[in-house]
Amino acid sequence: MKVGFSWTVFFFGFFPALFRGDIKWALIIFFVNILTVDLSNIVFMFIYNRIYINGLLEKGYIPASEADSQILISKNFIASPIYQDSDDDFDF
Repeated sequence: MKVGFSWTVFFFGFFPALFRGDIKWALIIFFVNILTVDLSNIVFMFIYNRIYINGLLEKGYIPASEADSQILISKNFIASPIYQDSDDDFDF
């Protein structure tokens, strides 16, 4: 998951949110773009990835690796390292 500027929103508007299953934000982006004749897309390009990642974290998702956790810490999404250790996935 990229953190920061959303090139997909830049090129495709509300479709990335729709394809990610983020229906609420897909509709918000769609209707706000209609009202502002796509000028609001300039704002959504910079904020959508942050909105989406915050939504995933609120739903209980955690970073897949320590590196991912460090990226989220550096971008102020989370305060302390959390991630799923891959060794815990399989107990034989």
